[in-house]
Amino acid sequence: MIFKRVLGITSALIVTLGLAACGGTETEDSATKSIGEQLDYKIVGIDPGAGLMKLTIEDALPEYGLDKWNVIEGSGAAMTAALKKAYDKEEPIIVTGWNPHWKFNSFDLKYLEDPKGVFGGAEDINTIARLGLKEDHPDAHLLLDQFNWEPADMEEVMGFIQDGTDPVDAASRWISENEDLLSEWTKGVNNVNGEELTLLYVAWDDVIASSHVAANALESVGYEVKLVQVDAGPMWAGVADGSGDAIVGAWLPTTHAVYYKEYEGKFEDLGPNLQGTMQGLVVPAYMDIDSIEDLKE
Repeated sequence: MIFKRVLGITSALIVTLGLAACGGTETEDSATKSIGEQLDYKIVGIDPGAGLMKLTIEDALPEYGLDKWNVIEGSGAAMTAALKKAYDKEEPIIVTGWNPHWKFNSFDLKYLEDPKGVFGGAEDINTIARLGLKEDHPDAHLLLDQFNWEPADMEEVMGFIQDGTDPVDAASRWISENEDLLSEWTKGVNNVNGEELTLLYVAWDDVIASSHVAANALESVGYEVKLVQVDAGPMWAGVADGSGDAIVGAWLPTTHAVYYKEYEGKFEDLGPNLQGTMQGLVVPAYMDIDSIEDLKE
């Protein structure tokens, strides 16, 4: 059985897609249509390199027998723009979603139940360091090993960024308001004099937030940090080949499982810096649908 994807969709195009057959007031025609018919069997996704996309396309669709459904590839920003457009009009929409994410603070959303467990349970976000970082930069290694926060902390930074604050300024603001956590992260860490570090990150809202906060913490003890945005594969490859010093946005054990397995033995896993994440298919709470299995109707 072949499952199709709509490739190369731009942000602007996703926003303008006719994702629903009805607006806030249902017509008689739309009321008789299934969710699939209303949405033209489209799920709004994110970038094609994301593990969540792989799980949706290669696992969830075939496991639930959703052979009519397609997943639109785009970006996190395009997904949230499409979600906002539909939400403002109370139209139906299904997106690939995860939290921590600011959209759960901005909209009343719910995960579709996943009785087959395709998307797994809660994941952790781990810090991954290149081999030799502890020997080359022991104080950076210690700080990154002690870097740990809660989903609510991350969502606060994400909220600043979503409201228009530059990620660098958002991280600085959050750090200034949470010096107690900074003190925990820098406990036992010596000040350095301009040693250079490179952090790699993907352009996901949560990873943008965590990477800039980690960079700010490292800069507070004297490091010069270069933040380099790449796709998920190159992010892991960069740490494995030593061109990047660390990443703080490794979703495990599911989302980045393929990269973890591919490069295992070529990096150091410092463990979770955040616990209690979730991912799956997300819809507005006003939609009368509760389970992925309902999409077969």
